[in-house]
Amino acid sequence: MKAFGPRKALLRRSSSNSSSAADLKSIGDKWKTKVLKGPTISNNEGAEKKMYILSMFPYPSGILHIGHLRVYTITDALNRFYKLNGFKVIHPMGWDAFGLPAENAAIERKINPATWTMKNISKMRLQLDNMLANLDWDREVTTCSPDYYKHTQKLFLELFKHGLAYQKDAEINWDPIDQTVLANEQVDSHGRSWRSGALVEKRQLNQWFLGITQFAHSLQKDLDLLKGWPQNVKTMQKNWIGESYGTEINFTCTNGRVIKAFTTRAETIFSVQYVALSLDHPLVREAASTDDALRQFLTMAKSLPDDSKTGFMLKGIQAKNPILQITEKMLPVFVAPYVLGSYGHGAVMGCPAHDERDFKFWAHNMPGVDVCPSVVPLESNAALDSSLPYVQNSGTLNSAAAEYAGLDLDSARVRITEELKRLGAGKQTVSYKVRDWLVSRQRYWGAPIPIIHCESCGPVAVPDDQLPVKLPNLEGFATKGNPLKGIDEFVNTKCPSCGSSAKRETDTMDTFMDSSWYFFRYTDPKNKNQLFSHEAASNHLPVDLYIGGIEHAILHLLYSRFIAKFLASIGKWDGNRVKGEPFKRLVTQGMVHGKTMADPHTGRFLKPEELDLSDPSNPVIKATGERPSVSYEKMSKSKYNGADPDKCISDHGPDATRAHVLFQAPVNDVLSWDESKIVGIERWLARVINLAVRVTKQVSNYNVRFSPSTAMSGKEISFHNEVQRLLQTISISFSESLSLNTVISDYMKITNAIEAALKSGEINLDLVLHSLKDLITAIYPVTPTISEEAREILNVNLNMKWDSYQWPKPQLVQEPQLVKYQVVVNGKVRFTHVADKSFIDDRDSATKILASSPDGQRYLAGKTIKNAIMKSKVISFVVV
Repeated sequence: MKAFGPRKALLRRSSSNSSSAADLKSIGDKWKTKVLKGPTISNNEGAEKKMYILSMFPYPSGILHIGHLRVYTITDALNRFYKLNGFKVIHPMGWDAFGLPAENAAIERKINPATWTMKNISKMRLQLDNMLANLDWDREVTTCSPDYYKHTQKLFLELFKHGLAYQKDAEINWDPIDQTVLANEQVDSHGRSWRSGALVEKRQLNQWFLGITQFAHSLQKDLDLLKGWPQNVKTMQKNWIGESYGTEINFTCTNGRVIKAFTTRAETIFSVQYVALSLDHPLVREAASTDDALRQFLTMAKSLPDDSKTGFMLKGIQAKNPILQITEKMLPVFVAPYVLGSYGHGAVMGCPAHDERDFKFWAHNMPGVDVCPSVVPLESNAALDSSLPYVQNSGTLNSAAAEYAGLDLDSARVRITEELKRLGAGKQTVSYKVRDWLVSRQRYWGAPIPIIHCESCGPVAVPDDQLPVKLPNLEGFATKGNPLKGIDEFVNTKCPSCGSSAKRETDTMDTFMDSSWYFFRYTDPKNKNQLFSHEAASNHLPVDLYIGGIEHAILHLLYSRFIAKFLASIGKWDGNRVKGEPFKRLVTQGMVHGKTMADPHTGRFLKPEELDLSDPSNPVIKATGERPSVSYEKMSKSKYNGADPDKCISDHGPDATRAHVLFQAPVNDVLSWDESKIVGIERWLARVINLAVRVTKQVSNYNVRFSPSTAMSGKEISFHNEVQRLLQTISISFSESLSLNTVISDYMKITNAIEAALKSGEINLDLVLHSLKDLITAIYPVTPTISEEAREILNVNLNMKWDSYQWPKPQLVQEPQLVKYQVVVNGKVRFTHVADKSFIDDRDSATKILASSPDGQRYLAGKTIKNAIMKSKVISFVVV
């Protein structure tokens, strides 16, 4: 069968809208309005397929940084990919608009936070348009809008109705700079506020809590179901929830009080040498009321790290080991910073022989007093000495454990727990590190807690028809704190239950409350009466792909999972099929680090104006002529290493910026931002445009019926299959691996292959055009304006009428089975010829091809072929 030959090229003048040196910025401007609306697609197959792609919504600070540009480029590329595949995609955007930064900024500017916030939202929306983000703006939510926080208040009241929102006196973390309470999760390991950096203070206040601990078991257990989550995030959540199965042990004190301690190692009870209490333990607070030295210690200890070895022995209080009924030995009771008040009962049974922290604490506070192991040490550690942090265990109890001696640890743990239960001194239990969520905030810019306090009725829910409880409109702030308390018309009201005078709650909600359910609201954002309809949420949740920073691995994700499980438990959405889990797949994109220049001698960060950057690859310090120290670090104003996404887009165009963001690093890795490297992307995009122009100069017309087939030559099939394999890899990168950096390199490989095919003149031009059309479609998710420009070039010059997109479905053509034929002339093997096995099916055609080949010219030219015998791998000619 004869293979297709290249078409006769017909030169055609390129259209006026393209040039060999593509102006990427003007192309971006030209197609911006069109691509912001998303692709026009021709694939309506499977329109019932849904895809919910969500990026963590931003705080409207006033400007998007490169980190925002990265995450929204990732989600937008995926959004466009799935739309080209016929999916109905939800790709929404909103604003996490309440919170301290807006309030503090308003105080500085003496304006209402709402004014500052809405102005920032307008600026950031324009930036999102500049980066070509195709977003569902009809689903937009703004958490500070009464239309949104009305429903946040409804959510709070649902929790209140089900006993999960409650008020209690508690020792809380007070931020002295931001003048508000912080949840435990918002205080770092050094006791500093997560936002202001201030050392937090401990205060006793009446606060609102949400009962997240009632869902602690499912929050821990169901992490195993989240196959699409990074393991490190699941590990962080598990550690934070801290589910531990163990024993609660009661130590009776000499003052008649009982100290409850939780332990996972009840078998070490025979080695207990002290009991340690947290700084906020009730017994400690009671003792401090009459002990000046203890009060001084507690004041000092608040500034100590959690791993401090310093302790304070309580006077006149000792505890008795409940398992040692016949001994009179009493245990000292210490106050110790290393004991967490938020875990167990805020008490630890100290076993220096079997716990490293206990050993260090005991050695520091009771120097020279030996530790007493109750578990047999390993032979290598049989003798305790100062080099041992604590005794290593071999797995059996020793003689100190009396009748339990010789038991393995697991058996001993069960037996001892049973004995403690019999004595009324303990029981098997489960403990969690996570505490109930403290949601009260003593600031203005947040959703008011919808509760009215009545002396007769207690806390009463604001009736549904009176929601939202709106923030009073304050035009200017003077100081930090909660101005709501001083606004009589806000505070003074009537009890909805009995009608008597009452006071409105003046605390506002933690802004994590707003973000704990916003992804539900996106599914039904215009619903005035409900948080969302059951049908809308059930149809679209869980979120298929959730993308955001690793810094939200604990707080936001944990709170969101809790609220989603709660809403499923009360039937608000059909979440039980997924155990109430709201996010199917989670991607934590890496941070963006900026190029940081520093003085090589002093380490001082250098400003751009201090540097000669005429050669970006070789910066020089103007004052000294030296080269600066160069590193990549987290972007910050103090390091002068930030990058403005708007300027990058203005300089290089939106498509080059988007492709550069994806190409520089895998999605999960840190991206070291180097704008100088974008030139490679610019060259590639210019080549795509120029390739479209070149093809239209050589193709006479568009053959709408063309389809790759086995009738193509071997080189054509190889070229076609190379392109199709790359398209297949690109599809997998978008839909499975999210290797979006390799998507760009695969685009470049296809571009190279098409250019080589066009240059060779050996590939059918219809096939070249077919492959170029696939490339133009495939680059659309990342570089939509370049795609539109190239498509228009083909349409104008070839009258293609290509007005909609459909993602190419990779189709390989079976490559022919090649045979190495021996060509025999008058009984002697003269040369070989490689062709497919169908070559000898047409004897006349095969004879002509062989006769015209260079070897055939040598042995057959001028000869008369009397007979041609073609069998298997041998072609034999008889000539005269």
